[in-house]
Amino acid sequence: MGVLRRKFGRVEAGTAQGAEGAWHLSLARAARDATGLSPEVTAGRETRVSLAELVEHLADRSLIAMLDEGEGAALGLCALAPPLLSGLVALLTTGRAPLDPETPRRPTRTDAAMLAPLIDAALSGWAAELAAQEDGAFADGWRYASFLEDARPLALLLEDTAYRLFRADLSLPQGGVAGQVLLALPAAPRPRRSPQPAQMAAQADAALADAAQADGFRTAFSRQVETVACRMDAELVRITLPLGQVMALAVGDVVPLADATVARLLLRGVDGQTIAEGKLGQMRGQRAVRLSLPADPAPLPAPQIAG
Repeated sequence: MGVLRRKFGRVEAGTAQGAEGAWHLSLARAARDATGLSPEVTAGRETRVSLAELVEHLADRSLIAMLDEGEGAALGLCALAPPLLSGLVALLTTGRAPLDPETPRRPTRTDAAMLAPLIDAALSGWAAELAAQEDGAFADGWRYASFLEDARPLALLLEDTAYRLFRADLSLPQGGVAGQVLLALPAAPRPRRSPQPAQMAAQADAALADAAQADGFRTAFSRQVETVACRMDAELVRITLPLGQVMALAVGDVVPLADATVARLLLRGVDGQTIAEGKLGQMRGQRAVRLSLPADPAPLPAPQIAG
């Protein structure tokens, strides 16, 4: 159990003991199924916190998913830190990690809709892991309910009571996507529910409908992204010329490019940011550029014109 609590490497078959271990294992499995990648989960220790302390644990611009235990009697939350949010959304929409996952952005309802199936899968797997254990009633029935843009309404939405707080650092091997996941649920004991077959069928149908809706959204969103025009400038070298020489240029004049080389060019966006580096060459009789990630992504200063 000590090894399980310290580190999850590859997701393996088996049953974890305790609510903390089962949550980390289920979260890793849900992330694997959603992204197709093999996640790593570094486990943090479970703690009990007050409502005020819980709000202080939430990183600015985290995705705050409100959780409902199914009967409207209690609420909890699952929060994804900004780097992990950006990375997961990029992987689910484009199949690639973002170039700068560390830059935080405000989460949106679209982000929440895309990640709700992953959260629900982690919660349902968690409940299944604990079904025959002491914490079975505690984990049973929780699922995604709504989304908050920031933490300010939590003091009104959540009951002022003690919460069990589970921390997990989730990382994916592609593009350095990593960040913390916080799960907070009321610590008060809950009676174990015995759902009727009709309720179980309705829950299964709802889960399938949510998954189908998420898949449809991802497909439509990917098609929209693929049709968006993206302008890039290929740059061999930058030079500075006196204004008088520039004004005197005529057809047939030769401008020396002393530092230019076909072994290196830069692709820049409209904002001057370096997107990629490359080498000029040929492929099947056509001019081609072999791309690589930029060594220095900082944009060059704007060209200056000497007087």
